[in-house]
Amino acid sequence: MTAKAGGSANHAFHTPLVSRTEALLMLGGAALMLSIAMGVRQSFGLFQTPVVKELGIATADFALAIAVQNLIWGLCGPFAGALVDRYGTRWVSLGGVCLLIAGLGVMWQANGSLMLLLGAGIMIGMSQSATTVGVAGKIAAQVVVPHRRSLAFGIVSAAGSIGTFFIAPLGQIVIGDFGWRTGVLAFMALAVVMLPVVWIGSRVDKLRGMAAPSSSASANQSMSDALGEALGHKGYVVMSLAYFVCGLQLAFLTTHLPSYLELCGQSPMLGAQALATIGLFNVFGSWLFGWLGDLYRKRTLLGLVYLARAVAVTIYFITPVTPISTLVFAAVMGMLWLSVIPLVNGLVLDIFGVKYLTTLMGIAFLSHQVGSFLGAWGGAFVYDMLGSYDRAVQFTVLIGFIAGFSQLLMDDKPTERMVQAKLQPAE
Repeated sequence: MTAKAGGSANHAFHTPLVSRTEALLMLGGAALMLSIAMGVRQSFGLFQTPVVKELGIATADFALAIAVQNLIWGLCGPFAGALVDRYGTRWVSLGGVCLLIAGLGVMWQANGSLMLLLGAGIMIGMSQSATTVGVAGKIAAQVVVPHRRSLAFGIVSAAGSIGTFFIAPLGQIVIGDFGWRTGVLAFMALAVVMLPVVWIGSRVDKLRGMAAPSSSASANQSMSDALGEALGHKGYVVMSLAYFVCGLQLAFLTTHLPSYLELCGQSPMLGAQALATIGLFNVFGSWLFGWLGDLYRKRTLLGLVYLARAVAVTIYFITPVTPISTLVFAAVMGMLWLSVIPLVNGLVLDIFGVKYLTTLMGIAFLSHQVGSFLGAWGGAFVYDMLGSYDRAVQFTVLIGFIAGFSQLLMDDKPTERMVQAKLQPAE
């Protein structure tokens, strides 16, 4: 793994199109939007046991709602991305926040699996496509100089991870003391905070059409041309398929780890503490891999992340479960959690450029969310059928190793269009 040449360490982090203060405000808005949206989403596993008990539904019914949430998020991702690339981030993201609030409202009123499926599944899934990684990545890519974009993606993801650190324990305390419906109301209050945050982050829309001359190679490229170019790039296809594994691993753990710990005789609070620990260490992991992504080959780093996850899951699930082992496992997984985002975003940028970044990330993320569907619902299906999570864990480990090695070998060469753009003299 060899270091790549980068720009001067003293080069301004932000682009000449915005001031440092404006850049920080926009990045901060993107990070806080991502923080709340992801913090709420990754805490849904805390609701599984109390919701199942009160509504008298099967574990698989709750998991199906979360699985559908992930699948809808993935299916809507390319469309939300296309809207962002064409019209900007503001109204797409504000609509996403409104859907999140409404979806939580339906979940709050749920009296059975159908309302749970509508609110926690379909509506919140749609909201995630307009408020998370794709939109935040687009904002970061537009306000940061090209050779620092991977680091910027990492910083936004790191700041976004703080949401899980605070929201998971807060959610568990409210659920434990006042019930799961009050927990949903607390999440709704957090979602309302996103409205002014999105407004600030979406100020980046004023930069549309003000790109630097180096992006002229994409100026006349149509959406259909970009899609054909992406689907014809073998490395992009391999990366997208490996992203499936990432989604499966994360959704399986966030949905089922709290229940698994209760089956092992551990306190419900340990599940919240584990999710919070993942969020805390993800701050460092996202920043670290974003920084490394500007220095080393992103495909190599991605492959190592997938392999390390598979090893960590193997060790944790074959050893006795204790609070210490759980928190150590959560810390390791946290370092590897959203660290894939700056690397995947950076690869898409390196290969295709910024113009259709959100759309192409959305297509790759669809694969991620199909994996999330299988991780959330499939884990519950395996448990209901076999009375154990063992087979689900074994499958997670196996495909983790497959994804890691395939990612190490992917073709990460930029398209001919991007190569020619770099050869063109600046105007």
